[in-house]
Amino acid sequence: MDLKKITDTFSVSPQISPDDAKALAAKGFRSIICNRPDAEGADQPSHEEIEAAAKAAGLEFRFLPVTPGMVTDETAEAFGKALAELPGPTLAFCRTGTRSATLWSLSEATRRPLPEILAATKAAGYDMNGVARRIANGGKTPTDTAADATYDVVIVGGGAAGIATASSLKARKSDLDIAVIDPADIHYYQPGWTMVGGGIFEADDTAKTMGSLIPKGVHWIKSAVAAFEPKDNAVVLDGCRVVKYSRLVVCPGLKLAWDKVEGLVETLGKNGVTSNYRYDLAPYTWELVQGLKKGRAIFTQPPMPIKCAGAPQKAMYLSANAWERAGVLGDIKIDFMNAGGVLFGVKDYVPALMEYVERYKANLNFFHNLKSIDGATRTATFTVAKPDEEPVEVTEEFHMIHVCPPQVAPDFIRVSPLADAAGWVDVDQSTLRHKEFSNIWSLGDVMNAPNAKTAAAARVQAAIVAQNLADDIDGRSPSVVYNGYGSCPLTVERGKIVLAEFGYGGALLPSFPKWVIDGTKPTRAAWLLKEKVLPPIYWKAMLRGREWMVHPEKVSAG
Repeated sequence: MDLKKITDTFSVSPQISPDDAKALAAKGFRSIICNRPDAEGADQPSHEEIEAAAKAAGLEFRFLPVTPGMVTDETAEAFGKALAELPGPTLAFCRTGTRSATLWSLSEATRRPLPEILAATKAAGYDMNGVARRIANGGKTPTDTAADATYDVVIVGGGAAGIATASSLKARKSDLDIAVIDPADIHYYQPGWTMVGGGIFEADDTAKTMGSLIPKGVHWIKSAVAAFEPKDNAVVLDGCRVVKYSRLVVCPGLKLAWDKVEGLVETLGKNGVTSNYRYDLAPYTWELVQGLKKGRAIFTQPPMPIKCAGAPQKAMYLSANAWERAGVLGDIKIDFMNAGGVLFGVKDYVPALMEYVERYKANLNFFHNLKSIDGATRTATFTVAKPDEEPVEVTEEFHMIHVCPPQVAPDFIRVSPLADAAGWVDVDQSTLRHKEFSNIWSLGDVMNAPNAKTAAAARVQAAIVAQNLADDIDGRSPSVVYNGYGSCPLTVERGKIVLAEFGYGGALLPSFPKWVIDGTKPTRAAWLLKEKVLPPIYWKAMLRGREWMVHPEKVSAG
C-alpha cells in the first residue's frame, strides 16, 4: 500500500486489494471510501470484494465511484457527507489517489482556506491547482468563467516592492492599465521599526494609508489572492473573483511564522517578550529597554532566510547603547542567540561589529535556534545544533527577550505553480523574470534570488523589473540586470551606523566614496542617512517612481 496522509484523520492511496483491509485496520483506520468505478482495469478487484474484506476487518465501507475527469459538484458533496458520517481515520482510494484527493479538496472548501487545502494535498503528492478556482468558489464549479477584470499589468502585493514597481512602470509607460492587489489598509515603512524600538522614531511615522500611496491611474484591488493560474494568465482572488493579465508582477513579501515557536504567540507584547518585526510591538521594545536596570536580555535570530538579516542584532546594539548611556550596562547580561554560525554573512563588516559586541560585553551563542517560550516563567528553550554534534536543548531565563520570528513564503505562494521546491517564487537572478512563465516577474522578499531581503534591495529591483517589463512590451530583450544589491544599515549605537552594502557572493557595492561613508566602519554620516535621508527617499522617491540612488547595471553588449 502507498498511503498518502493528508490530515490526521484522512489519507488517500492508489488501488488497494482485499488483502490490505487487515493491515489498514492494524494501522488504525476505521473506514474506507472507494472512488474507483468497477472494471476500470483488467486486474482490478471489484468494490464488493474489498467491501467484504473491509467489513471482516471491522472497517466501514462506502462506494462513491467517479469517472476520471468527471469529479462533479454532486459527488464532492456526497464525499463530504460520507466523511462526516464515517468513523475516522478514513482512507479513500482510486487508481492513483488523485480523484480521492480532489473530492476531499472540494468537500473541504467551505471549512479550510484554499492555501491550506493546496498545501495539504501537495505534501501528499497531489497538485490541486487545477481545481483551485472551484475550491475558491466553495467547492462548486463557477457558473461564470469570464474574468471579473483584465489589466495590462497586475501586481500582487502593495508593499515597498509593489508600489515602487507600479510607480516606476507608470513613469516609463503612462498608458499602461495597471492593478495592484493587496488587502491591507495600511502600508508600513518597516525599516523604521528598528528605530522605533530604539526610541528614535515614533511608530505613527512609519505608517500611511494604502490608498494614499497607490499611484495615480493605478487600480487598487483590495482583496487577498487565493491562487494563480499562470497558464491562463489569471489570478484567483478570495471569493473566486478572477483577474486576468497580460503581464504579472509577484511581490507580496514573506510570512512571519510566529506560530513556529511554541508559546510565542500567547506571550508577545507581555512578560518581557517583544519584537521589532511588528509595528505594534516595536514601542514595547523601547519600553522594556527603558525599564530594565539589571537582569538578562536575550536577542534571537532564526535560520535564514529572513528579511533584514541585521535587524536582530541592530535591536541588541541599540538596546545595549541605551543601557550604556543610562549607566546600567554593567548590571545587564546580554546574550545573542543566533541559529546560524556567523555574526554577519559578509565578513568585511564583522570586525567593526565585533568591536561593539566586545564593548557591550554581549555573549555570542551560535547554532542556537529558539524552540519555545514560557512567558509566565520567563524562560526560553533553544535547540543547539552545532556541526558534527548531536542536537541538545537548553533553557534560559530572561527579563527581556527580543525575538526575530522564523520566516517563510506566504501560503498561497508556496503551493502555487510559481514556487520552487522551497516555496519561493522561482526567478532568473539577473533579470528577475520567472524561469518558466515568461510574462511573470517577481521581486522583494518573496523571490528566490540569493540576495539580502531588504527595502534597499527592493528599491533597486523595482527599477529593474519595471525596465525589463517595459522592454518586453516593446519586443526587446531585458536591458538591465540585478547584481544582488542590498543594504543593511547596522545601528551599532545611537548616532553611528555600519552601512553594509553588498551584492551576490558578498561583493561590496558601496554607494558612496570612502571619504564620504566608509561602510566597513561606524560613521555619523551613515546614521544621518538612515535617520534623515532614507525615510523621505522611501516615501517621496521610491514609492513615487523617482529612482534616486538606483543605478541598475546595463546588459553587457558582449
